[in-house]
Amino acid sequence: MIPGIQVGHAQDFEAATGCTVILTQEGAVCGVDQRGGAPGTRETDLLRPMHLVEKVHAVLLTGGSAFGLAAAEGVVRWLEENNIGFDVGVARVPIVPAAVLFDLAIGRADIRPDATMGYAACQAAASNLNAPAAGTVGAGTGATVGKILGPAAQMKGGVGTAVIELGQGLLVGALIAVNCWGDVINPTTGHILAGAQKLPEQGFIDTMYVLKTRMMGSFTGSGNTIIGIVATNALLSKEAVNKVAQMAHDGLARTIRPAHTMFDGDTIFALATGQGQPADVNLIGAYGAEATALAIVDAVQQATSLAGVPALRDLWQ
Repeated sequence: MIPGIQVGHAQDFEAATGCTVILTQEGAVCGVDQRGGAPGTRETDLLRPMHLVEKVHAVLLTGGSAFGLAAAEGVVRWLEENNIGFDVGVARVPIVPAAVLFDLAIGRADIRPDATMGYAACQAAASNLNAPAAGTVGAGTGATVGKILGPAAQMKGGVGTAVIELGQGLLVGALIAVNCWGDVINPTTGHILAGAQKLPEQGFIDTMYVLKTRMMGSFTGSGNTIIGIVATNALLSKEAVNKVAQMAHDGLARTIRPAHTMFDGDTIFALATGQGQPADVNLIGAYGAEATALAIVDAVQQATSLAGVPALRDLWQ
């Protein structure tokens, strides 16, 4: 993805869950922006400006809802064994922010990412020099989209990636686990790519239309949240990185309709390795949003069917 950043996945396909670790062994300045009404996070307060720690050593994206935060223990253990962390004199303390998505409704709800799976994802990241895998892997293993009509009409989400070259050696990339309540939209055409299906015939029901026509009714809302990272090799301050995370949500809003609902805990981290030159935050933020949109589209295009939930590539060839 970005030099200085390694990505590894671990998953259980029978349980339809998994986690993704983004390693920054040399440390990277990190920020976060959380929107939506149902978040699940760890170590996000320290990413705010005016807090002591600036650099993180890994970011964990995981399924399993709040249970999945246990996978962070394995990430911390792997980092400590490799002498990576914030030096406090008597020890090195690994800094590992994390965010979860809800995937308990498919596969097996009694099996969630744990410390063993988090450790395995770190091992995969450290040994993988190739581009990160996308689709039904890692944190996107149990991801689904389009849930306004319940599980019968939903489709498969997953993990998507994108990298944009800005010139003069600057790069901006995104890795997003797509597990949204709403529909996934092609931002170029405005057409629905994946979402709540119109059953029994083919096509989509259009979540926005259902919202309007049932605005006095109740909606099914469990099992959502988009989580991910935007990363760059630019040299940015902690304040600037937090702004990049904020701007990245523009890409989410272009491709998810509706976005940031009370049923979603949408959380995006931003990482800056500082290996490149200083860059304007407006440039990095604007293209961070573009990379986010591309990664979301990539997620549903790369996803494969699992646990009875159909994927775009398998449903309508």
